[in-house]
Amino acid sequence: MQKTVNNKAWLMVLPVFALVAISAIIPLMTVVNYSVQDTFGNNQFFWAGTEWFSDILHSERFHDALVRNLSFSAAILAIEIPLGIGIALSMPRKGIWVPVCLILMALPLLIPWNVVGTIWQVFGRADIGLLGYTLDALGIQYNYAQNAVDAWVTVIVMDVWHWTSLVVLLCYAGLVSIPEAYYQAARIDGASRWSVFRYIQLPKMHRVLLIAVLLRFMDSFMIYTEPFVVTGGGPGNATTFLSIDLVKLAIGQFDLGPAAAMSLIYFLIILLMSWVFYTIMTNYGSENSDAGAGEKG
Repeated sequence: MQKTVNNKAWLMVLPVFALVAISAIIPLMTVVNYSVQDTFGNNQFFWAGTEWFSDILHSERFHDALVRNLSFSAAILAIEIPLGIGIALSMPRKGIWVPVCLILMALPLLIPWNVVGTIWQVFGRADIGLLGYTLDALGIQYNYAQNAVDAWVTVIVMDVWHWTSLVVLLCYAGLVSIPEAYYQAARIDGASRWSVFRYIQLPKMHRVLLIAVLLRFMDSFMIYTEPFVVTGGGPGNATTFLSIDLVKLAIGQFDLGPAAAMSLIYFLIILLMSWVFYTIMTNYGSENSDAGAGEKG
């Protein structure tokens, strides 16, 4: 008996798709329009072609901001992914402490970005902030407003405090989905703690780790509010990431053409890097699956 398929439900979804498409396409086309034109006000535009793209790609200012962004994202991934895995492994799987731990992990994620920046801005001040006052009392010279290294450490620690919980929750979801039979088989075989992690837990967390890496890369590469509130991009340009530089170019200098070209380049970089991460991690996962199947065979 042939099963009847009814796709009329898609008609209910089409208005939503149309609304999302319009709300996304119109702003994007506006940015594309500005990126190939120049204006002197009074709604008068002049064709500029690829001039703005060439200027941005050859700009030392853009290159410096891009290097800062890549360095920040690399530091964030190198800290938050292993730390998130470690915390998730140490969390209980059963009992009354499970909801307590989950709530504590979720709390930093509920705080708005501008509030996080304000908290750390006050926290790091030597006159009224607990961190700044404590370090000053210990004789450690700490001033995120004047020292570039202190500013970088503050921004990185702030992001780790705010977003490691996301990695923890994703990894924990992957861990609790592992059937108990795997652990029983490992105990029977006398597998070490490292072997259990390497051959059972890590492969089972592969999918959620892929999501965690992609989300944290995109979020860290697009970071704006927290460092802007804490350091304003300073001292100097030490923490001026691409997003902050883009806002300065578009709103501060009102250079709409270069700002539009920079935003498109910025978007393409994020898209390209996300695709690279996705490709590498999915290939790694498929290789592990093939290897596991070969061992079983």
